[in-house]
Amino acid sequence: MIRDRLGFSLSGADAASLDHYEAGLAGLQAFVGDPVGHADRAIEARPDFVMAHVLKGWLFALATDPAATAAARDIHATAAALPANDREKGHVAALGALVDGGWHRAGELLEDLTIAHPRDALALQAGHQIDFFTGNARLLRDRIARAIPQWDASVPGCHAILSAYAFGLEETGDYGRAEKVGRRAVELEPRDGWGQHAVAHVMEMQSRQADGIAWMRADPDVWSTDSLMRVHNWWHLSLFHHDLGDYGEVLALYDGPVDGGRSDFVLNLVDASALLWRLHLRGVDAGERWTRLADLWAPHASAGNYAFNDAHAMMAFVGAGRSDLAETLVATQREAVSRGDDNAAFTRDVGLPATLAIRAFGDGDFGTTVRLLKPLRALAHRFGGSHAQRDVLDLTLIEAALRGRQSALATALAAERHELRPDSPLSQLFRDRARALATDSA
Repeated sequence: MIRDRLGFSLSGADAASLDHYEAGLAGLQAFVGDPVGHADRAIEARPDFVMAHVLKGWLFALATDPAATAAARDIHATAAALPANDREKGHVAALGALVDGGWHRAGELLEDLTIAHPRDALALQAGHQIDFFTGNARLLRDRIARAIPQWDASVPGCHAILSAYAFGLEETGDYGRAEKVGRRAVELEPRDGWGQHAVAHVMEMQSRQADGIAWMRADPDVWSTDSLMRVHNWWHLSLFHHDLGDYGEVLALYDGPVDGGRSDFVLNLVDASALLWRLHLRGVDAGERWTRLADLWAPHASAGNYAFNDAHAMMAFVGAGRSDLAETLVATQREAVSRGDDNAAFTRDVGLPATLAIRAFGDGDFGTTVRLLKPLRALAHRFGGSHAQRDVLDLTLIEAALRGRQSALATALAAERHELRPDSPLSQLFRDRARALATDSA
């Protein structure tokens, strides 16, 4: 029986296919290289290597792209027909739940799997990503915390477990420990894009713009070369410049390494929309960038598979003035609510009202934007993403209150943000504008 470097037996594998599988898993753990290619080569060498199929299945299923999900469904069907041991069957069952739209069920199955096998690196990785996509901050941390005692620097891939733990700590507000653990992950594996990103999240939440820029600019070739996290980490650098009001640099990053208007990978489209929308809220004219971005989002207007993506697609459609695509998106979301999968709840609870609020903002209907977004603040985590990503909803709400001349609300929201981010120039800008509005209203 062939065993991997963590000691798990692998049904259907041989020595040559094992090398490809482990290279693919290592690539996924650092978010570098071509893990799908390695999985394909492992499958080519041994078509009955069930975990090679599972690895490829997770890579596609976690992309939040309809075409990728369809491919993952076929991969799961192949894996489900192969001989497998109990651990492998656990992976297959969890993958099957996810491709059928059962995000929470998939996370639960992986949780049980890693309780039984705390060194199952792939199960930890997939589960951690599901926690991120479902906005489950506590399990994002605790799924990894349970396994941490079984990992140390001598265990292959330990850096990835630390980077996941760092992100979970950050999302639950333990910033000091998060930064320490994240830096250790990057020390162990400098190419670890998730660890780089976890430390950037800490600095974003603490409004440490200078530290964040220094962290990201120190050696970007290491974390960006051949990295699946490249665009998202450049996006994080853009946020620091945005907070400082350096909008020219933000646009330069958008046009450059953020791949705005060029990459059609849906996770990259999310970053591009979120960046341009922040500039839109500040009154920055992005010109034809919106048109190019909306064209890339257009095929997803009728997808209705993940509400978080829908909200970002609407930003592009509003920015480009594509009311046709906006109408298609809203109709698709209304239909998605009637389905029996988890995205129905994501869309009903957060996605549809957020999308309608963004459209209302574009129409200049700031009262409707406020009415729809204000109740979402306590619920927004339900449709996934991080605190830093969902902050775009708070920024939209504050801007709508200011433009809608809701003086009391604008003052309250600006005061709240300044208390939470006292070192943020953007917080000070909001407070100054709210004070001016209150004076003018009086």
